[in-house]
Amino acid sequence: MDGLDLKQMAAMVKVIAEEKELPEETVIDVIETAIAAAWRRENGDKDMNVRAELNLKTGEAKVYVTREVIEDGLAYNPATEIPEGEAKGKKVGDSVEEEYEVKSFGRVASQTAKQVVIQRLREAERDAVLESFEDKIGTVVNGIVTRVEPKLIRLEVGRASGIMPKSEQIDGEFYTVGSRIKVLIKEIERGERGAQLILSRGSAEFIEYLFRQEVPELDNGTVEIKAIAREAGKRTKIAVASSVPGVDPVGTFVGGRGVRVQAVMNEIGEHEKIDIVNWSDNISEFVREALSPAEISKVEADDKAKKAKVFVTEDQQSIAIGKQGQNVRLASKLTGYELDIELAKAPEKKKKKNVEDSLLSALEETSEE
Repeated sequence: MDGLDLKQMAAMVKVIAEEKELPEETVIDVIETAIAAAWRRENGDKDMNVRAELNLKTGEAKVYVTREVIEDGLAYNPATEIPEGEAKGKKVGDSVEEEYEVKSFGRVASQTAKQVVIQRLREAERDAVLESFEDKIGTVVNGIVTRVEPKLIRLEVGRASGIMPKSEQIDGEFYTVGSRIKVLIKEIERGERGAQLILSRGSAEFIEYLFRQEVPELDNGTVEIKAIAREAGKRTKIAVASSVPGVDPVGTFVGGRGVRVQAVMNEIGEHEKIDIVNWSDNISEFVREALSPAEISKVEADDKAKKAKVFVTEDQQSIAIGKQGQNVRLASKLTGYELDIELAKAPEKKKKKNVEDSLLSALEETSEE
């Protein structure tokens, strides 16, 4: 075969598999796909359904072309269809498979096969590497920034490469090529262009993982994180609870002299504030906590509609709403309730009689007597 030695490739399957850390079956599939692509280019049509089989012992290959049987007399595509009269006893709707021996390819077809082998091996290798990250989803690893683009950051994570989209970055954080940063392995996104490792620093899961490194009580179940609402680079609210009487969950997360929460802030940057509040199954209490540092006068919750009216005094209104609505927005995400901040009505003051009125009334009563 001009420019494409199948016997040599068959003999190299095991070596390629070991070098690329791929199953031998995967390498064979790649080579057979390449043979089918080369044969289709030289002998057939791009629409043809072609598969190839490689005999590892002899180094010989065969290709099989599958066509669907259709009624006689109809217009048909010879690349994919065959009339019933030519189908040798097959019925309409059946498939007919024709076998061809692979003898030789021209230079162009051989080049096509080589390109397919190289491309498919790269894809298979990348997919195999990404599959090794399946059990690491939700964990934080060290990554090295390899490229900074307007909409995403490209990073190297071990043997794999991944991307951190703008939506997964910390607002206001700058990244430079070569810098080493911690990233959360958020997911493996599979699309038409293959699999892609999605990394994150801006997610709520990233914050949770960082706290798990600092708060050992999370692992033994003494305390737990009930909810997290985050606007990366600006503010995070975390609702925490304790299963052990007498244990202060907020204090546990803050740590002595704030050492635990400070360790997390050192990683995400000082610009992002972290509010740690007590979780409660009483929605009114939880809303009060979620809106801290604002002081709340009253909460009227509608559990069915998942809405709550929150009444505050005038001096607390701006605190409850927060800068550009951030505090109430995050509190709403944290509680799962749509929060409406309203001004509480000031209590009506009883009109006090002044001293002169009281004296006049007393004199009138005396004169009447």
